[in-house]
Amino acid sequence: MFDDARLDDSEVLEAADVQLRDLAEAGARVRIEAGAAADTLVAMEHDSEPRAIVAAGPDARLLRAVLEPWCPVPFVAWPGPSLPGWAGALDLVTVLAPGGGDQQTASAVREAVRRGCALVTACPLHSVVAEHAAGRYSRILPTQTSDTLAVAVVMLQALHRLGVGPDVDADEVARRLDEVAIACSPNTDIATNPAKDLASSLAEALPMVWGGSVLAARAARRVAEAMRRATGRPALAADSSHLLPVLEAARTSDVFADPFADEDFSSAPSRPGLLILDDGTEEPSVREQRGRLATTAEQHGIRTSTISVTEGSEMARYAALLNTGRYAATYLGIGLGDGDGQT
Repeated sequence: MFDDARLDDSEVLEAADVQLRDLAEAGARVRIEAGAAADTLVAMEHDSEPRAIVAAGPDARLLRAVLEPWCPVPFVAWPGPSLPGWAGALDLVTVLAPGGGDQQTASAVREAVRRGCALVTACPLHSVVAEHAAGRYSRILPTQTSDTLAVAVVMLQALHRLGVGPDVDADEVARRLDEVAIACSPNTDIATNPAKDLASSLAEALPMVWGGSVLAARAARRVAEAMRRATGRPALAADSSHLLPVLEAARTSDVFADPFADEDFSSAPSRPGLLILDDGTEEPSVREQRGRLATTAEQHGIRTSTISVTEGSEMARYAALLNTGRYAATYLGIGLGDGDGQT
């Protein structure tokens, strides 16, 4: 059972210090990565546009979410091994490998060098990926942490320098993450802490997480993943077309029901709870989907919660949505007595 008193218990919160400290230091990690890559970024010049860009590695889809609406050339996310058969000397390959990468990532880097592709890799200098990346047309952004978000910010700055990506302000992203850390601090009580309040609202529900824009949808998947990891309970992030049937199938709750009269009252909840990640996108299709989800949830007595971040650049809004959701996932695990769960 969820105990919201645990969210303001200093001893309980101290036991979860590792997870909470990791979230609080997100802004600092962005600054560390940006500072370490500053000299490499300054040396980058925009010569000519590549024929296409291939983002390789397991975190390729994050770059795609940012770049696809902006990139002036075809862009492909390739999270599998090696590279597409057509990739060659006219193309640019980008790889995020903040933890040093795995065999699949290393194979993509090795193949890019073999084919003569232009290559930008973010990885530790002393790693297998860095060794494979050595080549005439390669640039390495040296990573200091394993934080994918922080490393992605630096990679986007590099792509902007090459003329194929938007301008991303690392200081702005770091500031927004600091603001989230202050608002969601364990030292802030549940009455004024948005993440603790969100955890309480989802305590007796199966989270259904939705984001309308491409980046908000990406954040939704990461938040749902964090909730599954922190609680061991199901949590789903999907398009509105997949969430609506789940909401419509939910039985109307009985406000007079006694949960303690049920033999299985201690089991995991079976009713959904809707969590909307709003990054300020006001496209007609996004508004229509958001309205349908909210209306359907209301009709079926399903509680709807919203994380709203509508100011700042796209990457700053994404970072704020993601970390607020991750804080909520951590507090959800703490309230359920699983404070040692990782997010």
